Amino acid sequence: MAKIFCVANQKGGVGKTTTTVNLAAGLAKVGQRVLMIDLDPQGNATMGSGVDKRKLELTVYDVLLESASVKEAATRAEKCGYDVLGANRELAGAEVELVALDHRERRLKTALAEVAGDYDFVLIDCPPSLSMLTLNGLCSAHGVIVPMQCEYFALEGLTDLVNTIKQVHANLNADLQIIGLLRVMFDPRITLQQQVSEQLKSHFGDKVFNTVIPRNVRLAEAPSYGLPGVVFDPAAKGSQAFVEFATEMVERIRNM
Repeated sequence: MAKIFCVANQKGGVGKTTTTVNLAAGLAKVGQRVLMIDLDPQGNATMGSGVDKRKLELTVYDVLLESASVKEAATRAEKCGYDVLGANRELAGAEVELVALDHRERRLKTALAEVAGDYDFVLIDCPPSLSMLTLNGLCSAHGVIVPMQCEYFALEGLTDLVNTIKQVHANLNADLQIIGLLRVMFDPRITLQQQVSEQLKSHFGDKVFNTVIPRNVRLAEAPSYGLPGVVFDPAAKGSQAFVEFATEMVERIRNM
């Protein structure tokens, strides 16, 4: 049965999409069957997996409106080794259309139940706002992976996210929990980053992943080539860190 995880943070620009596509590629590299779902109308995770969002006939939009199944709408990202349920601008309209529909926050969960046996991991790239799309992701997930920079404002954003997860856990999805915090864009030379990292570890304990993703130019360049860094330059420090993170994820799930 697939383990479903949202990659979420209510603060923008913290590397959610970079984390999602590189973790998906890392998990595929260590032999896992992976589905990556893009729930952001910008479609960056789709494009960053080598799938052209403009040419998609079916997207996650069709799945949410129940006009297509996950199997019909998913595309294989051949170079990356995982399947993609893509998104494009159409998805922005789903926000409005879903409001009037029954079970609007559980539509993704229902659709994913049909393919639960086909994958080991399902990773969902959520938009930064708490929208109907993010709610669909959180309602279908077993847990949340939180990528965060070790900076002061990131701690404030984390408080908001923890409160959101508590609300969803209490009202809509009793399975939902924070799986772990991933420190990204980390530069050990900056004293503040080390201090925030220590604060995180003392406050959240083993919820903080051991793997740390360093600030890395090759990871930043990779999206312009339409690939995750793990595929674009496997030898880069950031890429190796994501493969290490994928291995840690597999271990953590085994012990859950």
